[in-house]
Formats: sequence, C-alpha cells, structure tokens
Amino acid sequence: MNKLLQIFLPLLFCVTVANAAKIKGHVYDKQSGEALVGATVLLENTGKATTTGLDGSFEIKGVNTGPATIRISYLTYKNIRKDINILKEDNPHLKFYMESASTDLNEVVVRATAGGSNDRDARRIEQKATQVMNIVSGKAIEVSPDLTVANVMQRVSGVSIERNSNGDGQYAILRGMDKRYNYTLVNGVKIPSPDNKYRYVPLDLFPSDLLDRLEVYKTLTPNLEGDAIGGAVNMVMKNAPERFQVNANLATGYSQLFFDRNFTSFNASSINSKSPYEIHGRDYNATQADFPKGPLDYTSKKPAPNLVGSLSLGQRFFDNKLGIILAGSYQNTYRGSNSTFYNTAVAGTDKYAVITSKSYREYSEQQKRLGLHGKVDYVFDKNNKLSLYNVYVNLQNQQLRDALGTTYNGVYDPANGNAELTYTTRSRLTKQEIYNSTLHGDHNLFNDKFKVQWSAVYSSARNEVPDNTTISLNGIEQNFVDKRTTLVNSAPIQRRWERNTDEDKAGYLDLTYNIFKNTNTANKLDLMFGGLYRDKQRSSFFNNYTLAPVPSDISKQYGVDFQNYTDLNLVVTNPTGAVANPLTYDASEKTSAGYGMLKYNADKLELVGGARVEHTNQGYSLLFPAGETRPNGSQVYTDVLPSINAKYHLTDKAQLHASYYKAVNRPGFYEIVPSKVVNEEYQERGNPDLKRALADNYDLRYELFPGASEQLLVGAFYKRIKDPIEYTFQPDPVRGQDIYYTPGNFGTAKNYGAEIDYIKFFNKIGIKANYTYTHSRITTPKSARRVNATTGDLETYLVDQTRPLYGQSAHIANLSLLYKDTKKGWDVQIAGAYTGERINTVSQFLDNDLWQKGFIQMDASAEKRFAKNFSVFVKANNILNTPTKLFIKGTNPANDKIAENIVHNGQTLIRADYYGQSYLLGLRYKFN
Repeated sequence: MNKLLQIFLPLLFCVTVANAAKIKGHVYDKQSGEALVGATVLLENTGKATTTGLDGSFEIKGVNTGPATIRISYLTYKNIRKDINILKEDNPHLKFYMESASTDLNEVVVRATAGGSNDRDARRIEQKATQVMNIVSGKAIEVSPDLTVANVMQRVSGVSIERNSNGDGQYAILRGMDKRYNYTLVNGVKIPSPDNKYRYVPLDLFPSDLLDRLEVYKTLTPNLEGDAIGGAVNMVMKNAPERFQVNANLATGYSQLFFDRNFTSFNASSINSKSPYEIHGRDYNATQADFPKGPLDYTSKKPAPNLVGSLSLGQRFFDNKLGIILAGSYQNTYRGSNSTFYNTAVAGTDKYAVITSKSYREYSEQQKRLGLHGKVDYVFDKNNKLSLYNVYVNLQNQQLRDALGTTYNGVYDPANGNAELTYTTRSRLTKQEIYNSTLHGDHNLFNDKFKVQWSAVYSSARNEVPDNTTISLNGIEQNFVDKRTTLVNSAPIQRRWERNTDEDKAGYLDLTYNIFKNTNTANKLDLMFGGLYRDKQRSSFFNNYTLAPVPSDISKQYGVDFQNYTDLNLVVTNPTGAVANPLTYDASEKTSAGYGMLKYNADKLELVGGARVEHTNQGYSLLFPAGETRPNGSQVYTDVLPSINAKYHLTDKAQLHASYYKAVNRPGFYEIVPSKVVNEEYQERGNPDLKRALADNYDLRYELFPGASEQLLVGAFYKRIKDPIEYTFQPDPVRGQDIYYTPGNFGTAKNYGAEIDYIKFFNKIGIKANYTYTHSRITTPKSARRVNATTGDLETYLVDQTRPLYGQSAHIANLSLLYKDTKKGWDVQIAGAYTGERINTVSQFLDNDLWQKGFIQMDASAEKRFAKNFSVFVKANNILNTPTKLFIKGTNPANDKIAENIVHNGQTLIRADYYGQSYLLGLRYKFN
C-alpha cells in the first residue's frame, strides 16, 4: 500500500500542477485611472485571495482552470464582482476599475479640507493644485521614522533642516532660503512664533501624528500671504472620519548616547517663573535667598526610557452633518550630544584664525512635547458649512550643558605646559507654546455662482526661559594632570529671566464669483477677491542678576572648601536687577491686505493671475529707554505683489506648471529694536534701520502622475532678492576692537536651482527619491588686516566678499526604499537624507566663515499588522551616528601642530557634535 501511494501521489501532484493556472491584473480608480493599493482580490469558493501591490497589481497562482468568480473590495469603494474563465495558460491581463462610494475630492484652495491622508489622495491634490507644492500624506508620516514635523520636512524635495543641540530637526530651509524667508500655517492660517528673536516657527514643537497631511508651498498665489520668498509650510490637521475611528499608539525607547554616559540634570521644580523684580517690585534689593537652589542642584544618572503616545477619536453624526475629532500626542524623550569646540581668533596679518582654546561640552536634554487638536464641523446643507478647530502645542526643554575649556598660556598648545581651565555649567528650562483657534465658514450662493469663505482667528505664542543659570569657575591643570585646583570666579553665577508673548487677532475673507461656466466643455472663469487684517501685539521681558562670592571666599576651592554649588556663600552684585534694558519692550504690527485674481480653466490650460497689496505698520516702544537715542521706532510701508500661475495639460497625467510671484520678507521685532545683549561668545545688537527684503520668484516644473501614489516632478527655479537680510559680525564704531553680531541689508542676491522628485512602485517595493541643486550669491563686507606702509601700525580695512546665502546647501537629496505587503501586514522603510556643506556662521573676517560639513542621516522604520487591529512598530533614527561638523576653509600654520589633527585637506575643524542613535518600539491600535 505504501509503495502504491509513493507511485500515485507524485502522479496526482503532476496532474494538479498541469491543471493549475495563474491570473494577473491591476485595480484602478474609475475616475482618475490611478492604481489602488491594498485592494482585496478574492477568487470565490477557492479560499485564494491576495491584495494589490504598490502599483495596483495582483497575482493569484495555483488556481484551477474553468469558470470562476472574482470579487474586488476596497475601503470607501463599491465592490466589484465578475465572472471570468480561467485558461490553462495565456490568461488575459485583467483590469478592474472601482467606483468611489463617496464624493470626489474637493477643489484644492487655501483652507480647503480635501483628503490627503493617504499617498493616492496626496498625489491627486498635488496634480490639481494651483500653486507648485509637495505633499507628505498622513499615512506616509505614520509609517516613517519621524516623530515631529521638522523631521518629516527633511523628506521633501528642496528642503533641508537645521538641527538643534540634541540633533533633532528644528527649522526648515526651503530651496536654499534660510528659515527667515518662510512662514508656517495650520489649516491655511498663519500662526505666530514663540521664538524670542524671529518670526519663523520651530517645527519641532509639532508632533507629526496630529497631521492629516503636510503641504509645502513653493510658489504663491494672490490669496496667500506674501511674505514667503522661500515658501510656506501648511499643516493640515486630522479631520473627522465618516465612521467611528480610533487611532492609538504607545511606544518606548532609548538613546544610544546614554548607554555610553550618564544623563545630567537639575532640579527644575523650584524655579520661579518670575524674577525677584517682578515678585517684590522695582526697588527691591534681592539677596541669595531669593534664588532657588534647584538650578544648581545637579544629578548624574541613567535616564528613564523615552515615552511616546498618541490618541485620536473621531466620527460623523446626524447623517454625516456633524463631524467631531479629538486628537492628542505626548512625547517625553531624553536626548543630548557630546561636543568638541575649538575657539579661534584672528591675530596680526594672518589670513586665517588660530586656535586659542578647546572646549568639551556635554548636553543633556529632557523634552516634554504635548500636542492637542480638536475640530467640530457642521454641514447645514450642500451650500453652508461651519467649522471650529483648536490647536495647542507645548514643548518644555530642560537642558543642562556642562563645558570644560582648556587654554595653554593664551593659546591651545597641549605641549606648552600647564593649562588654564574653565568650568562652565548652564541649566536652562525653556517653555514654548502655540495656541490657535479658528472659526471658519463656507457658503455657496446663487446656485454656486458666488462663494464666500471667511475665518475669524485668535492665536498666541509664548516663549519663557525662567531663571536661566550659568556658573563659571577657573582651574589649573599641572603637569598634564587635572589637580582640580578650581577657584571660584569673582562673579561666577548669572541668573537670567526671558519671556516674550505674541498675540494675533485676524480676520480672513475670500470671495469667488463664477463669471461663466460652460457645461459642455471645461471652460470656466472665476473672479476672486478678498483680504485679511491682523493685529499682532508682542511683549518682551528681560532681566538678569549677577551673584559673586563674598571677598573672603574668592580663593576657595571646589572639592576642598565646598562640596556642592548650592553651598556657595554669594552676594548679589546688582540687587535691583537689570530690567532696564532694550530687551524689555512692547511692539505691534498691523497688517492689512487685499487681493484680486482671475482663475481661468480651459480644456488644456489653467491660468491664475492677479495681485496682492499688503500694508504693514510695525513698531516698538522700549519700556526702559535708559538714554537710548531711539526709544521708539516704526516702519510703515505698502507692497504690491503680483503673481501668475499657468498650468498646461499635456495629457491626463502630464502637465507643465509655470509661476511668477513677488514676495516680501519683513524684519522681526527683535531685529529692529536697538538692543544689546551678550549671548554665548559675542554681543548681539538690533538694527532699527533694517529694511524689508523683496524678491522676484520664477518657477517651471514638469509634472507626471503615472499612477496611484507615483510621480515624476522635474523643475527649475530662480529668485532675485533685493536687500536680503543676513547676519554679520561688525566692528564697533566707537570701540573698534569690539565686534558684535547684527542683521543688515546687503544689495541684491540671486538664488537659482533645479530639482527632481521621483516616486515609483513595483508591486511590493517602492522608491522615493529627490535631488535639488541650488546656487546662490550675495556680497557682504568683511574685515581684513594689513600693516600701514606709512606708520607701520596694524590696521583693519573692509573688503567685499561674495559667498552663498547663509544656510544654503548646493546639494541636498533623499532616498527612501519602501516595502509594503498589505496581505501580510508589513510596512518597512529605510530613509537616507543628504545635506551638502553650507555656511553655519558668517565671520567678521575675510575667508573665515564657519561652514557645516555635508552629512548623510540614515533612519529606518518597520511596522507589522496583526489581527484585531493591532500592530507593532519600530523606529530607529540617526543610525550612522552622523555628527554635525563645522570647519573653516583654510588653515593657519599654527594649527598644524595640534595633536588632534584638526587640519585636513586645507580645512580646519572648529566643532564636532555627536548625538548617538535613538530607538523606539511601540504598539498601535486602529479601529474604523
């Protein structure tokens, strides 16, 4: 019997294989023709099923020949059921076109709430958009390695990011234009910045899981605010789903940096949010007892694991008339960096700076990030809709920076004997928050001939740095061994309070009148006009105290005469504080704008053109003039900003997109206030004569959307900026040996480049790649030194130097490899981002600008979905432990002998920051 089975079973298998066949096909959206990803394909009564890949394709193997019934299903689409005849071989390639069960995407306009939470809808919005834009869908954000909006931004073509002190992304640079040339929107409404100096919004405030999609505008239309020379970032928040939906996740992780060293922190619970001046009055004389010991109470240990979580709940009620969504996100993370910094100075007639000292710094930062979003909308009928949404984000950053500086007889030369040591520890708690509330209405009147959109907006932004404490001590290293003979400085402790608040009240109005619409063709002409009014009020407060040891304690040694900084016996050298300074001021900015534009649609051509007029009244008032010759100041001006966008449809999936627009960049309040403040190693000053910058911007892009979630975008851009604002070091006109850092206008700058953006999927494999080349030039004055031929004295003179714009990289690129198996529930991504070298700090001296080396950051993520709506995900960031390295292009011969070998290929290393890798493991739950 066994022998018979051994004979007949292989024969039976051969017969089965001989009768087995396979079928292949694609599933598309019926209206757009785009491939659908993740549709379920079932061969009834066989138990065989599969899902469509990233290009909409499917394949079912091992099916029997003969009549069969295939069924296609996909969320939000009507099911397809079709009888087919399966042949032994040469089966036809099947194509199925699914019809949406819901209405099509809304027309894409500013403050619209069209879809975009998945890649397919995001590509469709890009294709239909009037302005040149890029979109990252909510689904792409969810499965990416990124936790904040700033890190998501680095995946967009033409965008690079600036890191903060712990290596996380913070600011976006669009097409080589510094962060000052961009603005940020929430649901199409501009939000204020909590930054204490500038207008731009730190994007690391926003948890990425609150977003439905992220839009990056690279051109403007007249109905968009005109102060975006680089572009604008629009965060479209989550919208209410048609059915009850729950999306929750919880994750934990750790930073590799703290496997290798401890996390140093201080006791922030006792910090007073107000200075003694504010608590007791201006005539109060503060003593040591008025300053809590918490900022000087340090601990060093391993941190707790990182904790990240979010929850969103949403549903529509009353036959989809009422929509409600609530979403929240919380992140408690421990980050840091190890930094080596070489201080430099230009001496004599040497062209390049010489290294004078070395500092080693350890940063330890605990970040608590909270984001809340709520939206209610009500559809009265097809012509009237109201919505109210509120967004609140809060970031608390508790940072301790511990630094050791080393100098050998005035220069950095370890072979030169005993060293002078400087110990500096800074404990800082920074609180930043943004709140926005918008009531928005959409109304269609007169049988859709007239459309009215309006928004009433209240926004506020706050930045608070209470009791920022820095302690400095001196020491001596003898015979190359630290003897810890640390002496207390004569004024070792600085206690400083900083606070600023922006409050915006704004109203938007957009009116659209349909002049004609031909129902037989695509011809349509709309007249659009409207405007806005915004009243911005800013208050800024600054105060600091200096505490020094009593004279009898000047020479006490740490570890001998006192064991802890909290034990110091100190006296306040300025007991009434230093609130009487230019950084305590009130300011206001009133902006009124109006626009008019025409929008014309034909079979092949779309044109949008018009002009925007913006009137600005910006001013400040110093609360403590203290002899300042310009205690009050204002700038009033009006700008006319024309623009035109043209789109020509080559085919249903290919188009040419051209644009011209004029834009403005206004100075920040801090920049025009005549302030003087010492930050870190140099003094900063405001410039009341700083002018706004104006720019002409040109764009041309070829856009191809071959299938769902796929695209090929090839474009070029050119910008001509009049009076660009750049920061430079300047010599003091009174004290020529002193220098300060200040903003200024510098002639005309040019910025041009090209970019390519490619997304392609091959069943389960996907590629996302982009590359941008940018070239810019600006000419600014620099200091140089020479010996006067007549007197023989050393003199400083100015010479113009041409360089790239601050922050602009010639080359930036992204490459992401994706794997998606919807049947088995896998999403995997490996993402690399390259940022080319760029200027980090503009030097006062010729050829001594500080450059950041080009770097590659590698991140990865993976998610596995299981039954009952659960999935497990992992995220890994900075896998290569990529440092930030700063260097000078050139070297002084005196630097060649430094043992650390900081001179290489004609470049002198100035700073290197290492952040370590970070890992996250989490659980996600979805119900819908």
